[in-house]
Amino acid sequence: MVEDLFLKEIINITILSLRVSGTAVIIGAVIGIPVGTYLGFRQFKLKRTIMRLVDVMLKSLVNTFMGLPPVVVGLVVYLLLTASGPLGWLGLLYTPAAMVITQLIMVVPIIIGVTMSAVASVESSIRERAISLGATENQAAWLVLRESRVGVLTSIIVAFGAAISEVGGIMISGGNIRWLTRTLTTAIVVETELGNYSMALTLGAILLSIAFAINLALTVLQLKGPRR
Repeated sequence: MVEDLFLKEIINITILSLRVSGTAVIIGAVIGIPVGTYLGFRQFKLKRTIMRLVDVMLKSLVNTFMGLPPVVVGLVVYLLLTASGPLGWLGLLYTPAAMVITQLIMVVPIIIGVTMSAVASVESSIRERAISLGATENQAAWLVLRESRVGVLTSIIVAFGAAISEVGGIMISGGNIRWLTRTLTTAIVVETELGNYSMALTLGAILLSIAFAINLALTVLQLKGPRR
């Protein structure tokens, strides 16, 4: 009976972690990839104008948000969703939705930044050559995006890795409630504090396995590279 409860809780925690992080990354990709692509394309257009300063400022802003401290993000979400906050009427505090919002704020800048760098790193000659051969701007843009697809996929993998391993922000906004908002990382903290090392080690092994799978996928993508 105890072993069944132990296994059931581990499965619940693992599924919740994957669901929260997966949802945040999917929504983040829908938002971040188009924005990152647009900012990456801007570099081609702004190289010879004074607007390059604006481009530099935008990139600096994205890079700054990529380094947001998770606990600060969690605190902001908490203040927004608390009963006295502007979004308190939604009743989302201490729910998986609040955790998704927290991780979403964290992963969007990562996806934008990595996608932007991937698109901008594609040689401008590819775009110029396509246009010289009669391609439209949209066709040339699609070609550049295809060439940078590995970088775009990398942005998603990196964002998921950051989300699944985050602890401080989702602990604040989710409350770390057993069977409801307890994820792999937050459960490890609690179980270690309680002295339940077997549970903590089991959850840690699962988290490490997920991290290994993420890094393996990232390595395969990097070795594969774009096909010419």
